[in-house]
Amino acid sequence: MDEQTVAKLKKLDDAIGRYVRPDTFPLAVRMIPHGEAIPDGVKVPSRNFNENWIVCQSIGVARRYGWAIAVGKDDVICPLSAIAFGFRKPNDAYLKGFAAVGMYCEDESAATKLEAQTWKFAPGTYDYVCIAPIARATFEPDVIAVYGNSAQVMRMVNAALFKRGGRIESTTGGRLDCAEIVIQTIVTGEPKVVLPCNGDRVFGMAQDTEMVFTMPWNRADEVLEGLEGTQKGGVRYPIPVAMRGTVTMPKHYQDLLAMLKKDDQPA
Repeated sequence: MDEQTVAKLKKLDDAIGRYVRPDTFPLAVRMIPHGEAIPDGVKVPSRNFNENWIVCQSIGVARRYGWAIAVGKDDVICPLSAIAFGFRKPNDAYLKGFAAVGMYCEDESAATKLEAQTWKFAPGTYDYVCIAPIARATFEPDVIAVYGNSAQVMRMVNAALFKRGGRIESTTGGRLDCAEIVIQTIVTGEPKVVLPCNGDRVFGMAQDTEMVFTMPWNRADEVLEGLEGTQKGGVRYPIPVAMRGTVTMPKHYQDLLAMLKKDDQPA
């Protein structure tokens, strides 16, 4: 990784920390194409821990522990994310919604449509998805992801639209947020707002108060300018709520204050 990328990663991490203040580490995500080496300092659960980690779990570990993690075919035991990330080929049972019927969908017809519209990479395109805190990444990312509350995600949206205007458009199926965070962002080449799925809440420890903002790495400079520009414009976090003005105190307090003021008068 060249010095310019290192410097940009640090600048982005510093800016998100200053202007957004997320509770967990903002993340850099890179898809590792077939045959490309895993970046230095990145742990692979099946090799390093003799464990199998799914994608949302790996995201949770990276943003809470601060570790750099890569997971691939030998790691991911969630068949849905293994198919979505192209680590395994879909079979007929998957395509007919086998995993969704009775859980997410009423019948096979609905489940088939749900699976058909899930974001996916072509099988065999990538060997691993690599996730690390921005400040500790040893690779140039494809995607930046920031978990935060709705106000913090709003700040990231404001920053992303500062120079271009318009709107951010996202799709959600209420599950497989790992695919929406990574694959949707890469395929569309646009920033997204993502709703954490049930799996991310169970295995990745996403909280009820959290959402996710994502963007392609090539938008980092724009978002940096947007964070600074919107801050100067008065859009800030924590939100500077309206607190000025004379408040109304309870009547007993008003009566007591009147007595105190009376005591101030000269005898």
